[in-house]
Amino acid sequence: MRVLGIDPGLRSMGWGVIEADGPRLRHVANGQCRSEGTDLAERLLSLAAQLRAVVAAHAPDAAAVEQVFVNRDGAGTLKLGQARGIAMLIPAEAGLAVGEYSPSAIKKAVVGTGGAAKAQVAHMVSILLPGAVPAGPDAADALAIAICHAHHRRAGQGLAAALARAAS
Repeated sequence: MRVLGIDPGLRSMGWGVIEADGPRLRHVANGQCRSEGTDLAERLLSLAAQLRAVVAAHAPDAAAVEQVFVNRDGAGTLKLGQARGIAMLIPAEAGLAVGEYSPSAIKKAVVGTGGAAKAQVAHMVSILLPGAVPAGPDAADALAIAICHAHHRRAGQGLAAALARAAS
């Protein structure tokens, strides 16, 4: 299964693609979509076009996006939410199921603790995906989101198989 992880952002939207084959993970590609334009609509449009190109180039089977956290800056949170809308829309437009994970769930899946620092997450991404060189912090976060989704999907498949065995 090929998973696209997306770290939404208005200036820089990180993306990472991994292959998950059971417990084995392999890095495919990663990068950052950088918004262009002077007003919000132009910036969102440029992010959408770049993310569409990523989906077309890497043909993922599923996608996952980090949930927005609310901070003290309401206007900033709203703009981040609009970028997150693009991050969810483009994969959905391609027919992909889109998983959503909180920052603490992503950190827990990758590092083992929900309170891990960004540096710890980036370090574990490099261990879990040997040879991967993230294009920046947003790309490292996106790879972590993809890893989180792969782990949750595998755990869900295991649970479904166990329930099916119990029902027979």
